[in-house]
Amino acid sequence: MTFDELQRSSVAVQKKYRICCCTVGGCLSANSAAVREQLEAAVVAQGLTDQVQVSGVGCMGLCSQGPLVRVDSDGAADVLYGQVTPEQSAAVVAVLAQSSHPDIAALKTQPMDNPFFTRQQRIVLENSGRIDPEKIEDYIAASGYKALHHCLREMSPEMVVDEITRSGLRGRGGAGYPTGLKWATVAKMPPGQKYVVCNADEGDPGAYMDRSVLESDPHRVLEGLAIAAYAVGANQGYIYVRGEYPLAINHLQTAIRQAKRHGLLGSQIFDSPFDFRVDLRIGAGAFVCGEETALMASIEGKRGIPRPRPPYPAESGLWGCPTLINNVETFANIAPIIRNGADWFASIGTEQSKGTKVFSLTGKVQNAGLIEVPMGISLGEIVETMGQGAPNGAQIKAVQTGGPSGGCIPASAFDTSVDFESLKKLGSIMGSGGMIVMDEHTHMVDVAQFFMQFCMDESCGKCIPCRAGTVQLYQLLTKFKEHRATAADLAQLEMLCDVVKHTSLCGLGQAAPNSVLSTLRYFREEYLEALEG
Repeated sequence: MTFDELQRSSVAVQKKYRICCCTVGGCLSANSAAVREQLEAAVVAQGLTDQVQVSGVGCMGLCSQGPLVRVDSDGAADVLYGQVTPEQSAAVVAVLAQSSHPDIAALKTQPMDNPFFTRQQRIVLENSGRIDPEKIEDYIAASGYKALHHCLREMSPEMVVDEITRSGLRGRGGAGYPTGLKWATVAKMPPGQKYVVCNADEGDPGAYMDRSVLESDPHRVLEGLAIAAYAVGANQGYIYVRGEYPLAINHLQTAIRQAKRHGLLGSQIFDSPFDFRVDLRIGAGAFVCGEETALMASIEGKRGIPRPRPPYPAESGLWGCPTLINNVETFANIAPIIRNGADWFASIGTEQSKGTKVFSLTGKVQNAGLIEVPMGISLGEIVETMGQGAPNGAQIKAVQTGGPSGGCIPASAFDTSVDFESLKKLGSIMGSGGMIVMDEHTHMVDVAQFFMQFCMDESCGKCIPCRAGTVQLYQLLTKFKEHRATAADLAQLEMLCDVVKHTSLCGLGQAAPNSVLSTLRYFREEYLEALEG
């Protein structure tokens, strides 16, 4: 089967109007399922079934204004409504019918020229909010699986690895390791059993980027996995997804069934010699299983605890076989790179940080939600321009990037470029993409204590520095919070941070002190003010 044949077989009937209702994540929690039901009922009641199609779609981004409803029409600009209630659904349909309704005046239109939308550059999220994540036909109509077809028909595995290498894509899980180099290492391993693994065990507080991608566009991740498997010589893939994401799991299961039915997973994909199977593995809530060696142990049915490296997974991973591990966002970038070319992707971003980055912008910010911005944008542009600052006229104090492994960056450094190197210089990291905004009412010792408690609770306990060190750090921070700390406690706090950072076994322990170190660096006066007396 050619891609054109696949696309022709997936063409859906298009109506004059399409009402898109977000039915994932945050909007679902705000009762968007009922909004969709009422929209469908209103279309029938107003006799518009021949003209209007109601679709459940993925995340539209502006989560703080959910439930979100967007109206698409031929030749007209999209109209986006925020905070739509089930009772207002009939008014949305009445606007299309140009009829009156008492709730029309109450509809809150969200301007599409809002900087929240205009400053974004959507690559990973290009389909989010546009397609129905439960319909493979929508994904194929949006050029889905075209990149996989191109790889299998016109590119050798070596050519695929070279294309990813030249694009400059770096791992979006936090470390920023060059993706092409990782793929090349696995590809060069001797022929035999190899695996590809998608790390979807997103556990950072305030982070929901991977969840949104899986809920909104699951086939994009499957296509990226399949291309990676072809490139490195694997025939089996696993998606390790956290159990707290039931909707993402459901959409992945649906997507895998649909892809098998269309011959896009399984044997002889696109009539080629390439075979590839994907299975899900559900995590049980252990944050440490986001670390790749712990993740592999969990997939194998063992206790999810890290092991020393080397050997690295590329040499000895699942069941001792070469294994490629990337996170959700990394795989979601693969198909666009193949479709548009490495040079296109490399032209976006900075010299060392190519492409875009997806962030979940949360905390004390007016426009909270999911954004995708080009690398090199400043922190201030994200927080102040796109996020519109803090609510109620409060002043922004800091932003936390990288979750528990990251650091707190003060507002005075908001002119910093968002890229791997610049954030590292500030004592933070890019991380998987969580970005938590704090205003002037936030006490930074409380922030450090919160993240330390998280790391303490999530420590696997294998190594003493992390197991015992995080407990002692938490107890010291509690003394500061209760104004019982002394100057000696401050010195011990700094000494313990150094020990835990440089002697822990895995990334969880090594990065656990970062929230303390960054707040000591930029907000030391708050620790001094908390000293006894």
